[in-house]
Amino acid sequence: MSEAPAAFANRLVELREIKDAARRGPDEAATRRQHERGKLTAHERIELLLDPGSFTELEALRRHRATGFGLEQRRPHSDGVVCGWGTVDGRTVFVYAHDFRVFGGALGEAHAQKIHKVMDLAEAAGAPLVSLNDGAGARIQEGVTALAGYGGIFRRNTRCSGVIPQISVMLGPCAGGAAYSPALTDFVFMVRETSQMFITGPDVVQAVTGEEITQNGLGGADVHAATSGVAAFAYDDEATCLADVRYLLSLLPANNNEAPPHFPAGDPADRRTDRLLDVVPVDPARAYDMTAVIAEIVDDGEFLQVHADWATNVVCALARLDGHVVGIVANQPAVLAGVLDIEASEKAARFVQTCDAFNIPLVTLVDVPGFLPGVDQEHGGIIRHGAKLLYAYCNATVPRVQLILRKAYGGAYIVMDSRSIGTDVSLAWPTNEIAVMGAEGAANVIFRREITAADDPETVRAQKIKEYRTELMHPYYAAERGLVDDVIEPGETRSLLIRSLAMLRTKHADLPARKHGNPPV
Repeated sequence: MSEAPAAFANRLVELREIKDAARRGPDEAATRRQHERGKLTAHERIELLLDPGSFTELEALRRHRATGFGLEQRRPHSDGVVCGWGTVDGRTVFVYAHDFRVFGGALGEAHAQKIHKVMDLAEAAGAPLVSLNDGAGARIQEGVTALAGYGGIFRRNTRCSGVIPQISVMLGPCAGGAAYSPALTDFVFMVRETSQMFITGPDVVQAVTGEEITQNGLGGADVHAATSGVAAFAYDDEATCLADVRYLLSLLPANNNEAPPHFPAGDPADRRTDRLLDVVPVDPARAYDMTAVIAEIVDDGEFLQVHADWATNVVCALARLDGHVVGIVANQPAVLAGVLDIEASEKAARFVQTCDAFNIPLVTLVDVPGFLPGVDQEHGGIIRHGAKLLYAYCNATVPRVQLILRKAYGGAYIVMDSRSIGTDVSLAWPTNEIAVMGAEGAANVIFRREITAADDPETVRAQKIKEYRTELMHPYYAAERGLVDDVIEPGETRSLLIRSLAMLRTKHADLPARKHGNPPV
């Protein structure tokens, strides 16, 4: 063997040793501690997320240049974050993953610059970005440069908002300002027991307020999935969590200039849905589970609920109809009779905006008695929060189809993508009741004096309720006035939704020229 190839071989050995050492982490004990916490390493997580063998790493040999506090003696390769790209189901996805074994995944200048680079590449390539978060926040030893690194991430999160899908997967602690990057992204996933998010930790909370609380009680997965609404999804383990991240990516386009991926459907487009007659009671006062309706309508009964445990009086889900992705917004009569309140309005508004940003048509299933009354709701700003949903629908340019199953009363009817705010096609079942309010309430207002003056008020009230329902709440009243395009049989629901969306696939709608709108916040 000549001298040159031998020297090159030595360099290859050195390179491989350095990269292997970076992947292994600081020592075997650090990896063992990570596993003992029920957590995977950064590379193990990436392998679960991406297609096998598809990951290409960026700046694996990056090291920080900071000095002081002993940092100059600790300069591990990768600097605590693994960045690069790969594929999910053959489609390009960018990813960065904190490595908790290195500086606790804390962000320093070099660490931040690696993340900035992969975010810029994701934007330039027009591909989704997934962050696997497991870090201890800013690297205190690097001071303000670490804080500036977070600022660069926030700025890029905002610039990419509505341009490429951004998904945050919380797999460890996320405290202080670091929590704002996930909050700026489109979807947040969390894992129970091992991931937490909060601005100020339990110790600070106790010192300031005297309240004692655990990390999970303050900012665990179930708290953010059911109470705060910060997390869209919560799971018991990392493998299941990352599998659903892959599933979500299969329902999203690469960027805002593309349509979501379409797959040939094995479920016939003209399949009748007569089973809905057994699912939905005719009596508008009886509850039922709207998810059963959705399962009957969509391809193969499969759908992914977003924020399934928060604001459960409204259902938001991604599914497919004839192989094409749709976003479904539906009132849930099984919870609070399906009323709209502050949290339901926020949840649905955010979902509508997300679907509109990424070219996902909207199907709205309506069975709503109105907005939730009460002092707490009024003082909490139900007017402002309800207006968020109204704004989101009015601003949406994707294909929109409304289906009214039963009751649709008052302002809530308008807000749930009615004809008057721009839905493209409005359908209704023969059980629909579209009115300012229910017949009982309307009769009590309109005929109050007659009822009060009658010798038999209850008999007169019953007569007036029947009169109001006959005159103004029969199922064809709105159709006669062009506010509903057609009254359909429940068994035709799936086929007519698919035909309507197919017709709208080439829809083109322009908004007025403006810097941006000023939605209620």
